[in-house]
Amino acid sequence: MQLYCNSLTQYSRLQTREVKVGHLLLGNFHPIRLQTMTTTDTMDTMATVAQSIRCIEAGAELIRITAPSKNEAENLLNIKNELRKRGYTTPLVADIHFTPNAAEIAARIVEKVRVNPGNYVDKKKFEQIDYTDAEYIEEIERIRERFTPLVKICSEYGTAMRIGTNHGSLSDRIMSRYGDTPMGMVESAMEFLRIARGESYHNIVLSMKASNPQVMVQAYRLLIQQMDAEFGESYPLHLGVTEAGDGEDGRVKSAAGIGTLLEDGIGDTVRVSLTEDPEFEMPVCRDIVKRYASRVSLAGSIPAIEKIPYNPFTYQRRETFAVDNIGGKQVPVVIADLSKLSAITTKDLESVGYKYDEPTDKWNISDAAADYIFTAHQLLDFALPGTLKVITYPAAWETAANKEKYVPIFDSSGYVQAVTKNNHLNFVMMDCFTDNTSINDFTNLAEIANNPSVVICLSSTHQHAMPAVRRMFMELVNKQIKNPVILITDSHWQTADEHLIHYSTECGALFLDGFGDGICLGMTGESYQQQSSGSQDTSGRNYSSNTTVEAFINSTAFGILQATRTRISKTEYISCPSCGRTLFDLQETTAKIRSVTNHLKGVKIAIMGCIVNGPGEMADADFGYVGSGVGKITLYKGREVVKRSVDSEVAVDELINLLKESDAWIEPA
Repeated sequence: MQLYCNSLTQYSRLQTREVKVGHLLLGNFHPIRLQTMTTTDTMDTMATVAQSIRCIEAGAELIRITAPSKNEAENLLNIKNELRKRGYTTPLVADIHFTPNAAEIAARIVEKVRVNPGNYVDKKKFEQIDYTDAEYIEEIERIRERFTPLVKICSEYGTAMRIGTNHGSLSDRIMSRYGDTPMGMVESAMEFLRIARGESYHNIVLSMKASNPQVMVQAYRLLIQQMDAEFGESYPLHLGVTEAGDGEDGRVKSAAGIGTLLEDGIGDTVRVSLTEDPEFEMPVCRDIVKRYASRVSLAGSIPAIEKIPYNPFTYQRRETFAVDNIGGKQVPVVIADLSKLSAITTKDLESVGYKYDEPTDKWNISDAAADYIFTAHQLLDFALPGTLKVITYPAAWETAANKEKYVPIFDSSGYVQAVTKNNHLNFVMMDCFTDNTSINDFTNLAEIANNPSVVICLSSTHQHAMPAVRRMFMELVNKQIKNPVILITDSHWQTADEHLIHYSTECGALFLDGFGDGICLGMTGESYQQQSSGSQDTSGRNYSSNTTVEAFINSTAFGILQATRTRISKTEYISCPSCGRTLFDLQETTAKIRSVTNHLKGVKIAIMGCIVNGPGEMADADFGYVGSGVGKITLYKGREVVKRSVDSEVAVDELINLLKESDAWIEPA
């Protein structure tokens, strides 16, 4: 199978064409550029200028501004002139939806325009039309006629362009032929790219955004493969997970999608779409990208792979057999590392989802309750809740009275040499291509392979840990070893955001490719102490001031599984970042909706600021709350309008009524 990157085992940036955006160079091995988008009204020149300056000073190298009509497009000149007058030369990008005439105005003013091929020419009506080949070609000619004037203007003025496909806003034409698929996203962009190339215009960046990181990653990989097959080259890629949301969830989802691609050398510019003020996106962008600023190829340190033993363009979970509740068709398990606690009490289990009620002698178990806890050498002096089990080192396990509740964890050589083992479940740690330990692990692999009681635990201290672990998975697939696998990932970073990004990238990249039957996150000693003392993330937020490190890590583990769609344990919010089109206070409304619906496990609710990010951009949401006018909301069930022009004062209550009518509501506990 053709690779979508240079190598799966050694880091190497994908070579792309060089694109000039004002004075800024993108692609062709230039640094990965950081960007964001303003949330102010574009007609409010001074507010937009002030916010742009805050973003620039926070690290933005490109500033995108919405231009939904001719008026906003024309006002970009005032914004640009004011910024230049104040000494800011950062290139500006006009964000265009639906209106070619606005794009043609903006292309004469700013350094770059972004067009969405799903709605630049087409009006989406959610109609299924069976196009004949002749009718399809006729549609392409219609697009060529409408799109070519913009291409010519961009060429004349030296303006760059982003052809930005969004999963949720594919045209009816694309949907009819390709469906709501990554390949449909690719073809949507390729139609426009072919037209631009026909005009000898190449100053182009492309993006394949989706709120679902699985779809997003597959689409970028397919796009690279398609460009290489047709043109023998790639254009620069703008990476982002659209409508990622806010807080911890938004960061986890963004890092899982963006980080998966950056790990393979894919990506030339990054935008993190958070439902927060845009300047707060910049530290997250920087934390994601800085992991690759000094990364170099380590040829030979991870064995090369000649043929990928899985399909990187579609999701399929690696086939495993079940060991107890791990593997097979079961959702991935979460193992909470409590080994740094000196004396574990019932109170400590609250941080991993178990709350003990002493008067009734009962446990309350949350949806995000860990399946196992690792205590190292420690045995507990209280009865455990439900199906929770304790993982300890072999010496402690042998002294445990209840062998049903306690299970051992060995290193690979220790397991092979052990006289006493658990008859039903043993965790066996293997190091992936770090040093001589890896050689020993390979020697022991034959003893472990397909043993019905063994769950393999993969980790690596290799400088490029994710590719090392992924390479071990390939070994397991090639050798038809079907033991379930737990991903063990430690973090040596300092801030909360850095930990989130590290975990989400290292584990998220593997889960998105179908690898992993469980997750266990930890911190090195120094990092644990820093986090325990309340170290802040780069935007000044502080997780540890109101929660324990164990709670933070447990929440992150479940967040990664949720973001990769491998285990759903909570409500999912698909929430666009605010922009100049937003018709209500998006952050406040998102917080309000979250506060009354966050107990609805598995329900996906989209909160969109305007009709541009409405029924299309909601992608696979179950329910939608979309701005349709000043102070007015339209409610959706799937992509069907249920209520129009709902007053925003009562819209959240009406959303709850819709959830109740649809049997999606349960009363909070």
